[in-house]
Amino acid sequence: MPRVAYIENDINLIARMMRAEAEGEGRLGMLMVGNVIVNRLKADCLDFKDLRSIREVIFQVQGGNYSFEAVQKGNLFYSPARSVEKKLARQVVKYWRKHPSKYALWYFNPYAACPPTWYGQPLTGQYKQHCYYEPVANTCESAYRY
Repeated sequence: MPRVAYIENDINLIARMMRAEAEGEGRLGMLMVGNVIVNRLKADCLDFKDLRSIREVIFQVQGGNYSFEAVQKGNLFYSPARSVEKKLARQVVKYWRKHPSKYALWYFNPYAACPPTWYGQPLTGQYKQHCYYEPVANTCESAYRY
């Protein structure tokens, strides 16, 4: 049973986002970005309350900007998904999870050392150039339930 409900278009969206955000970090880096997308849909808390579809997660606007920079600025995001990224996207929706993205709801590339917190949320770890952050347990218990 998949972690989230999805349609084929969702696989394409996740695949395109994974490549746009983490192609340079290889398959594992792309899987971690995909995991954050699914985590945001599952969490239903904090900035991600009431998101009900992969499409809503991908195109979420916060503070006047898209949550994922690649939606706004990325040519790669608007290129068709390739079969390798679609395969990885299917892994993510079917239950792929790994530290440091296992419970992460945020990631970013600081082009420097990862800060120990990001907007008050603790650093989970780093994979190549991306830093991953998960919510403080008492602020988003649903992020840890599945």
